[in-house]
Amino acid sequence: MLKQRVITALVLLAVLLPALFYSQPEPFFALTLLFIAAGGWEWARMNGLTGLTTGVAGLACAVLCAAVWGLGDLSRSMPVLWLLLGAAWVLAGSRVLVRGVSAWSTYGQSLRLLLGLLALCGTWVAVAQARLLGINFLLSVLALVWIADIGAYFAGRALGGKFCKRKLAASISPGKSWEGVWGGMLGVVALAFVWRYADAAAGRADPSIYTLLSARGVAFMVLACLFLCAMSVVGDLFESLVKRSAGIKDSSGLLPGHGGVLDRVDALLPTLPLAMMLVSISGKA
Repeated sequence: MLKQRVITALVLLAVLLPALFYSQPEPFFALTLLFIAAGGWEWARMNGLTGLTTGVAGLACAVLCAAVWGLGDLSRSMPVLWLLLGAAWVLAGSRVLVRGVSAWSTYGQSLRLLLGLLALCGTWVAVAQARLLGINFLLSVLALVWIADIGAYFAGRALGGKFCKRKLAASISPGKSWEGVWGGMLGVVALAFVWRYADAAAGRADPSIYTLLSARGVAFMVLACLFLCAMSVVGDLFESLVKRSAGIKDSSGLLPGHGGVLDRVDALLPTLPLAMMLVSISGKA
């Protein structure tokens, strides 16, 4: 399993990094569009669709994103879109998690399918606009999610259950603890200060999310980072809830050793649109 994970990760990096650092953003847009289409296919399978209809769902997701790209909307400011997506993730995401696994199937299949595909499309538009803001900005958002996950893992392993006996979401993801969440938050705040200092020391012209957020004050940056960390946990739990409702372990086997595309990007689904929302509040996007 470890060998598979390493090989898959190396292949993904070999494909993604050249597209990310290419002087023009179009190759990165095209590559991430394929991943989003695959995520749409997985989402359809997780919500009861079978056969060709799952492929149609993935294709519809790709077509919608491509339409936004083709119409030139990626270069336009979209504060209303980010506010709506952000509100949807905070309100609807929280409600779904509170109601639990058993309640997910009570929502109509068409509604579940539509909400998932719209969330995926919103994430793709967010990642595309983040790339337009600069590679440093996009990487700083991705790093926030990665550090939140790494910090949660190690804090959970070392301290899980020692301060809070109650699990974070026992019926959805029994392994997650509150200590893990706090560890992830601590790691994210530390990352924000280190990244912000490194940007200033290097005199970088292209901003990170931390330099943009701190333009409204350090306290705003810290609170925003804690919020994004919390919402990355919501994204992770949300996908776990859907998988439990479907009775599956992984969203698919597209990425050997890692599961599916949604298994890798679940925490990014709310975090990227919300990062764009916070930046637009700061008047920078």
